Amino acid sequence: MSAATGAGLFSLSGKRVMITGASRGIGRGLALGLAEAGADLVLVARDVSALSTVREECLALRSDASVSVLSCDIREPEQVKETVKSAVAEGNIDVLVNNAGLNIRTPALEVTEEQWQTVIDTDLRGAFFFAQQVGQHMVDRQQGSIINVSSVGGHVALRTGVAYAAAKAGVIQMTKVLALEWGKSKVRVNCIAPWYFRTPLTEKLLDDPAYLGEIVARTPLRRVGEVSELVGPAVFLASDASSYVTGHTLFVDGGMSIYGF
Repeated sequence: MSAATGAGLFSLSGKRVMITGASRGIGRGLALGLAEAGADLVLVARDVSALSTVREECLALRSDASVSVLSCDIREPEQVKETVKSAVAEGNIDVLVNNAGLNIRTPALEVTEEQWQTVIDTDLRGAFFFAQQVGQHMVDRQQGSIINVSSVGGHVALRTGVAYAAAKAGVIQMTKVLALEWGKSKVRVNCIAPWYFRTPLTEKLLDDPAYLGEIVARTPLRRVGEVSELVGPAVFLASDASSYVTGHTLFVDGGMSIYGF
């Protein structure tokens, strides 16, 4: 454990953080926030052009940051392996934010095999194999922190998202098992589970006043979240402030999971 105290516990200075799905939405927001907290970054997504834009945004916040970009489709295990290998060749990975994911909102009776496989391959299978590759690097070094991004939908039942719910529930349980297996190697594995946040994936839903009203009515804090409000939890789990926390799922949901949906 670091000897740092107070605000220093939350510093990410000297830490190199790899973020998947970093080209937009929550991944982009976390990249900006972690860069500002002192981290160097490896940004991963399929769209290199969008990643390059995020890179420039991070450097505008902190010009001395080291920010690299790597293209990877996390549904392809060989790409995942090569991406992690390439990142490690440039330096150690201290933190992995396993964020890449998607949702296909379809009533259960209408879900196709292709839809099911796409969601599971991205949100669960891809997340595991990324964690596995980075986890091996961290186990070898006997240190590291992995932050998986799940969802409130992995804990309570939500409408028209059965594949997403199954995948995100799997991420929560996967987090516990990896924490149990890798704890002896001083690798911590935790999870963040958001509710509704304003991102490109949710903006159309939240632009519907009736839908937004229903969401807000079922959220004790009576509003949806802003992506910047996920930065604090991520900094906590990435930093020495959480040095004795592992296997935990932190719900960042305005209290929604208290009583479900």
